[in-house]
Parts: sequence; C-alpha cells; structure tokens
Amino acid sequence: MMKILGIETSCDETAAAVVEDGTTILSSVVSSQVAVHHPFGGVVPELASRKHIEMIVPVVNEAIQKAGTTPTSIDAVVATQGPGLIGSLLVGFSFAKAFAFGLGIPWLAVNHLEAHINSVFFDPDPPGFPFVALLVSGGHTSIYHVTAYTQSTLMGQTRDDAAGEAFDKVAKILGLGYPGGQIIDQLAAQGNPQKILFPRAYLDKGSYDFSFSGLKTAVNRYVQTHPDDYQQQTADIVASFQEAVVEVLTNKLLQAALSKDCAHIAVVGGVAANSRLRASVRQAAAQKGLTVHMPPLALCGDNAVMVAAVGHHYLQAGKRSQLDEDVYSRAMLPAMDRHLSPPSVKR
Repeated sequence: MMKILGIETSCDETAAAVVEDGTTILSSVVSSQVAVHHPFGGVVPELASRKHIEMIVPVVNEAIQKAGTTPTSIDAVVATQGPGLIGSLLVGFSFAKAFAFGLGIPWLAVNHLEAHINSVFFDPDPPGFPFVALLVSGGHTSIYHVTAYTQSTLMGQTRDDAAGEAFDKVAKILGLGYPGGQIIDQLAAQGNPQKILFPRAYLDKGSYDFSFSGLKTAVNRYVQTHPDDYQQQTADIVASFQEAVVEVLTNKLLQAALSKDCAHIAVVGGVAANSRLRASVRQAAAQKGLTVHMPPLALCGDNAVMVAAVGHHYLQAGKRSQLDEDVYSRAMLPAMDRHLSPPSVKR
C-alpha cells in the first residue's frame, strides 16, 4: 500500500491530500483564497504567493493528520510543477522537494492539466480507455484523446480566453463579483438563455479549437449599448452568455469523440462543476449513445487528490524527479506518454 502526499499550489488554492495506491482518498484539504482576492475581482499573483507561504505547512499537517498517518509513513511526494502562477507554484514545489529530501523518499513533479484529466477516475463509474476529455477551467480549455493514465493527445485548445476566464470577466463587467463562474451558474437559473443571441465561435470546420474573446466582447458591447436597463436584464444576460459557452463546449466535445469513435467522454476542470454544462453534455451524449464521466464536484476545482493520483501512475512506472527541476508557467500537452517537464525556466 503506497501512501502518496499530493501538493497543489498552481493558483489560489493551497491543497494537500494523502491518496493510497492512486485510488483511495485518505484525506483532502483545500484552503481557498476567495476572500483574499474577492475585492480585486480576480487573483492577484503576489497575494496568492504570500497566502500559500502562510498556509502550506498547516494544510499539509492537516492532510496527514486526517489521513490517520504520520510524515514518516508517507512513501512519496507529488507536487504540481505547472502550468500556473510561478510564485504560487514555487511554494508547493519547494515544500515538496524539502519534505521528500528530509525523509529520504521519492518525489515527482507533475503537470497540472494531466492531473485534472486523472481526476475523472474518481468518478464512481470511471471511463475505460480510450476516451475524449474536455478540460475546462479558468486558465485552460482543451480537448484530449486519452488512451492510458499517462498517455494523451491534444486535439484542440482555446486560442484566446479560457471558458472559466470568460465567466470571470463577464461577471466583472456586470459587477457581480468574484469568482464569476459560481455566481453566473446560480444567477443564470433565473434568466432566459434564449433572450439575447450572443455569438458562437466555432472557428474552422472540423477544428476542435475554441475562442471566447469575441463572446466576452459581445457581452461588454451589449452592456455599453444598454446603459439604462442592462442591470434589470442581468439574469437574462448571464443565462444567454452561459448558453453560448456551453453550446460550443458540448458541440466540440461530441464532435471530437465521434471523430475518434470513442464511446466514453469526460468533462474535467473547475468549469465541470457548472450545472448547465453538466446537463447539456449528458443530454447531448445520450442522444449519440455516449457515456459521460465527471469527477465529483469536490474534485472539479484545483485539488491535491488528482495530483497524487497521476503521480502514482508515474511512480509505478519508475519515474522520479530531480531536486534541480524548476516550475513553469505554461506548457501544452501534445502527448502524455512521458514525464512532461520542459526545460527549466530561467527567471
């Protein structure tokens, strides 16, 4: 029984978890920074880094205690290497190195996006291989063809704003607060999604890429041209905006799955918690005879369970990381059949 300590600090959540054999969650602790960043309408990198420094030790201690174990009983440490905010990443990454070095146990650096994809295996009915996954969050919107726990091919990605980023920006335009995704999801339930026809960017025929910048601009333009009454239409605006995002995400995901002849599809990442997206994908998949898999709501956002899980598969394959490895802010996943660490980033 291998107990792995996972650490995640890629953005504004300080998270730690202890996972046994890659499948059994012994503990999961997430310290949110929403209250810290709320006044600014988005994540402030410097504040995020400082909060991670403050919380990393108590969060890890709590995760180990809740798991009913001790530091000396941990068999390996896995930490997020990137992509993400450099300052935030460095806190968890450096802590993981020191923790592993001090105990003389293996440690591994993993890709944040790959971890999100592996979160779907905590679905009570996990997908079989191969499957097509939509990874949709505040910083990423991509589609992958997944053929094994550590093998995946990028099929498409956003060319500008990620879907979650668009949610946050639209919420800011309308003065709804932060985080925008959750606020819009709740408010949209009170609006008419057909009231305002916002654009759907499908890009080139057969492309699985996304673009949400134009949609965000369209919402902003609507607000500018309706200065006297847009506030009375807020529920309809966000419902119509959300529907435009969900329609494109659902359509592209199903197109990609059918092109690969995959019977299983997955939706992962923070935006996978969106109630309209979950319903839309399930409805469309049922019409095509496809099976939908999603992680539990608690594992849609950033967490350390998914980090420990993907690390388990690499550790089983004999992968290890070196102490001189560095974090990185950006990295695509064209394939995940190797330990994905780009050259060290010079700062």
